[in-house]
Amino acid sequence: MFKAGLRCHRSVLPMILLLGLFCMFLTGCGKEKEEKSAGEASGYDIVDYQGTTVHIPAKPKRIMSFMTGTDEILLGLVEPERMVAINKEFADPSRSNVYELSQRIPHVIERNPPVERIISLQPDLIIVHAWISQEKIETLREFHIPVVVVKSPKSLAEIHSTIRLIAAAIGEPERGEKLISKMGDELSKLKEKIDAVPAEKRGKRIAFISVMAGYGGRGSIFDDYCKFADAKNAKALAGIKEGQVMAKEQLLEMNPDILMFPSYHEPNSPEERYGAEYRSDPSLQTLTAIRENRDLEPWAHYVYNISQNFVFGVQEMAYVLYGDEFAQPTTRHLSVAEE
Repeated sequence: MFKAGLRCHRSVLPMILLLGLFCMFLTGCGKEKEEKSAGEASGYDIVDYQGTTVHIPAKPKRIMSFMTGTDEILLGLVEPERMVAINKEFADPSRSNVYELSQRIPHVIERNPPVERIISLQPDLIIVHAWISQEKIETLREFHIPVVVVKSPKSLAEIHSTIRLIAAAIGEPERGEKLISKMGDELSKLKEKIDAVPAEKRGKRIAFISVMAGYGGRGSIFDDYCKFADAKNAKALAGIKEGQVMAKEQLLEMNPDILMFPSYHEPNSPEERYGAEYRSDPSLQTLTAIRENRDLEPWAHYVYNISQNFVFGVQEMAYVLYGDEFAQPTTRHLSVAEE
């Protein structure tokens, strides 16, 4: 029913529900505006990833994003009370590294929630990835909500760019630079430890095996994970690009030193089932990594990470590759928000 209404609200017959939400949103905005000084009300402009100039009336206090990566960056830059909602994965203590912070945020949302749900929460800034439909972005902007589009990072450099853009959007550019500097400090300390690992243990060829079948090829953020952990991306060496699905015949041909199966260590989870099926596949039993039990399970959230917590993904890889000296809890999170 709402989909039909969403089409109609652009025409002469707007949905009553959507109109009501619009009025509620405007009323809420009006109350907030009355409380702002003239200086604050002037706001500021930023240019987002798509080249759109977005006006932000004042430093936002009800921020929303649709993805864990952007939620995590926000939680590294602002106090949780400045976020109106958090992705449901972070409200799951078995999968979240920021569960306690998530409890200070009033609402839990699904990935890419519907427009009526977004409007009902009255956000004063929305951060979205570029894969969100342009129609949805424009619909939200029609409700006079600043929407800032960011890129889904595929390298450490792109994580830095995304942090800077989000920090500018929330009116905290100096925090963005501070967070990036903190990342650099953590990576420098890790490099020293990894460089001390015996040379014969480093430089191994790793094939990343994931339920996201097209992940981990050349041009993925996994390339940078390998670089910082002093390993080699076997898919990239074989010419498999990010987004391309690796055939099992290709895996047999490359015969990597190590297979890496990201896992949340939850029985019967999609990750666990996929890993078990892959390992037991009769066609793959000649792989050296399977025969010699070199199939490793880093904690999935860290090694999929596209936020400042990339640094803990590097450490997680070092842990499964090099041993307990790199062990870490699953609750690590890099932040400058409350320092």
